[in-house]
Amino acid sequence: MSSAKKCLRLILCFALITHFMEAQSQRPSLGQETPYNTVYEHLYYLQQDSYKPDLAARTLYGVQDSVKRVKLAVKLKQVYDGMGLYVRLNRIPREADFVDTAVSQPVFTLFPDELPSVYVEKVEGKWYYSAETVSQIEQLHHEVYPFGADLLLNLLPQFGNRKVLGLQAWQFMGLLIILLLVIGAHFVLSRLLKPIVRRLTRSRVYPSLVPPDLTWSIARLISILILIRFIRVFIPPLQLPIEAANFAVTVIRLVSVALLVAILFKSLRVALLYIEKITLRTESKMDEQLLPVLQRGVQFLILAGAIIQVLRILQVDITTLIAGISIGGLAIALAAQDTVKNLFGSLTIFMDKPFQIGDWINFDGVDGTVEEVGFRSTRVRTFANSLVYVPNGKLSDMVLNNYGLRQFRRFNTTIGITYDTPPALIDKFVEGLKAIVARHPHTRKDYYEIHLNGMGAHSLDILFYIFFETPTWSDELRSRHEIILSVLKLGQAMGVRFAFPTQTLHVEEFPGTVPTTPGPPADEKEIDKRLADFLKG
Repeated sequence: MSSAKKCLRLILCFALITHFMEAQSQRPSLGQETPYNTVYEHLYYLQQDSYKPDLAARTLYGVQDSVKRVKLAVKLKQVYDGMGLYVRLNRIPREADFVDTAVSQPVFTLFPDELPSVYVEKVEGKWYYSAETVSQIEQLHHEVYPFGADLLLNLLPQFGNRKVLGLQAWQFMGLLIILLLVIGAHFVLSRLLKPIVRRLTRSRVYPSLVPPDLTWSIARLISILILIRFIRVFIPPLQLPIEAANFAVTVIRLVSVALLVAILFKSLRVALLYIEKITLRTESKMDEQLLPVLQRGVQFLILAGAIIQVLRILQVDITTLIAGISIGGLAIALAAQDTVKNLFGSLTIFMDKPFQIGDWINFDGVDGTVEEVGFRSTRVRTFANSLVYVPNGKLSDMVLNNYGLRQFRRFNTTIGITYDTPPALIDKFVEGLKAIVARHPHTRKDYYEIHLNGMGAHSLDILFYIFFETPTWSDELRSRHEIILSVLKLGQAMGVRFAFPTQTLHVEEFPGTVPTTPGPPADEKEIDKRLADFLKG
C-alpha cells in the first residue's frame, strides 16, 4: 500500500514539474516575430494572473489611440470566449517567414470557419492582427453579445464572487435562469408551432394523411432547435471559463446538428407519404419499389452532410482526413469493387426498367416472380416458393427473359384424334375449334393457327396454336382451363374420340377362314380409276 502511495506521489510531482516547465517554456518572447508570439502575447497579457491589457494591445495594427486599442484587444478576447473558441497554440506556426500557401501571403487565420476575418499578418518584419481584423472587432463583439447582453459582463459579477466547481455563484444563477426560461419557452413555443407544422404538412387532397403524432414531434424538435440556438446567445455574458465555454458551445452545435437531422428525417417521412400516394395511382410497380431506395439514399446524404458538419465542429482537418481515406481507400475500393458494381447495376435496372415488381422472369436457369429490387441485389420468388437473391451487377449483365412484358401469352398444344375419324367429321371439328377461339373473351382474334398437322404413331394430330390477352399468369391458366374444357365438350358433342398411346393386334387370318382385311386392287387400271374418282370429287 505504501509503495503505491509513493508511486502516486512521484507521478503527481512529475506532472506538476512538467506542467511548470511547459508553462515556463510557453512564456512569450518580446516582440511579434512569429504568428505564435503575437497571438500568445495577446492572450497572455489578458489572463487574470498576468493582466496587462496595454501590452496585449500592442498586437493590434493601425490603432493610434491607446485607450481604444486596449478596448479592442479586450473585446477581441471576449469574442473568442463568447464563441467558445479555444485557441490551440500548438497549431499556430512559429516560423517568422510563414506563408499561407492557399493565398500565397504571409497571413495566418486562427479560425477559418468561425472567424475568417480574424487573422494575423506580417507587416514590416512583425506580426500583428490585421487592419481588417481591427475594423471588424466592434461588429463581431456586437454579434456575439446582441441585445445589450455585453452590459451583463459588468453587472452580473456583482451578485457574487464565490466559486463552486470553478464557477462563481452568479454564473450558476444565470445557468438556472436560462434553464427555467428554456423549459417555459419550449412549453409555449412547441404549441404555437404545432398548428403551423400541421398546416404546412396537410394537403387538400389528403387532409388526414400525415399522422398527428408526426406533426407534433416535428413541432417539438423545431422548438428545441430554436431554443438551443437561443441558449448560445446567453453563453457569452456568463463569462464561463474558456474550457467550459468551448465545451458548452461545442455541445450546443452538436445537438443542433442532431436535431436538424431528426427534423429532416421526419420531414422525409412526410414527403414519402405523399409520394407513395402518387405512385399508387401509376401503372408501373417499379415506382413503389423505388420509394425505399429513394428513402435510404436521401437518408444517406443527410447523414453524410451531418458527419461532415460534426467533423468541422470538432475541428478535424477534413482535407487531411479525405487524403488519408483516399490513400487507404484504394485497398477498400479494390475489395468493394463488387459492391460498386452492384450499385451501378441497380442504377441500370432502375433506368432501363427491364422488369418491374410482380413480373415473371427467367435467367440463368431461374424462373420466378420479382419481389424486390434493392441497392445491392434483387429478390426473386421461385415457383417452388424459395427466395433467390441475385446481385444487381450480375443481373444487369445477364440475358433475361421477361415473361411479364409479353403482350400475348401463347398456348401451343396438339389435339390427337383416332385414326378411324371420318375426314368430313375432322373438318367440322376443326371449324368448331376455331369457333371456340373466336367466342372466348380473352383470346387473340387476328392471329391463330388450327389445322390437321400430322399423322402420329397413334393419332391424327391437330395443331392448336392460339394466344391469350391476359395480364397475369393466373389469368392465363384460367383461360387455358376454359379453352381445354370447351374442346372436350365439343369432342363429346360431335362424337370425336381423342387418341392416346395404344397398341392394336391385327390377326390377318386363321386357318380355314377368309382374310378380313381388304387388300389393294390387283389391277393397275383399277388403281388409276380410284385415284381419278378421288381427284374429281
